[in-house]
Amino acid sequence: MKTLFELKRFAKDNKIAVIRPKSAKMLRSLCRENKPKKILEIGTAIGYSASIMLNASKSANILTIEKDEQMAKIARQTFLERNSSQRITLIEGDAFDVLNDLKNEKFDFIFLDGPKGQYFKYLPLLKKMLNLNGFLLADDVLFHGYVKKVGDPGHKHRTIVASLRSFISDLTIDKNFKTTLYDFEDGLILSQRVK
Repeated sequence: MKTLFELKRFAKDNKIAVIRPKSAKMLRSLCRENKPKKILEIGTAIGYSASIMLNASKSANILTIEKDEQMAKIARQTFLERNSSQRITLIEGDAFDVLNDLKNEKFDFIFLDGPKGQYFKYLPLLKKMLNLNGFLLADDVLFHGYVKKVGDPGHKHRTIVASLRSFISDLTIDKNFKTTLYDFEDGLILSQRVK
């Protein structure tokens, strides 16, 4: 799977969630415009979004975290076939544990696309890891529209929705960040560290 088209088709054929088209376009534009040197990604899956970021930021290196062993195996193959292995470090493991190990590292850009119910738990660490003027982009923050709906989302989604609402609220009120919520596809939030 050398091309992004092939990667996307593989994801669709195998029912693997990858970043949606408008969100992917925004991710690509942010990387192209801001030229981050050091990128952190949480949620590698098959390596589709990491490949987008590498294409858009020619001098970037990515550290990406994936918990699922099978996904990590596919992603490693993706990076090998795309000749990008030398610019990517893939760490297998639980993101919260890995982030704690990396807490003294600094990044210019963070793409958060892991387990939605954990976003709020990761946030204090991610804030400290982001360089001044760096960006944090989080995908799927509206969780099928439940986050914006009034009332109880139901037992099945209650915890994830509460966590995402706290995540959005925390970023929005934090004076160290300039935050915008984008209400397209499944929702994106973009925060720039301004102080």
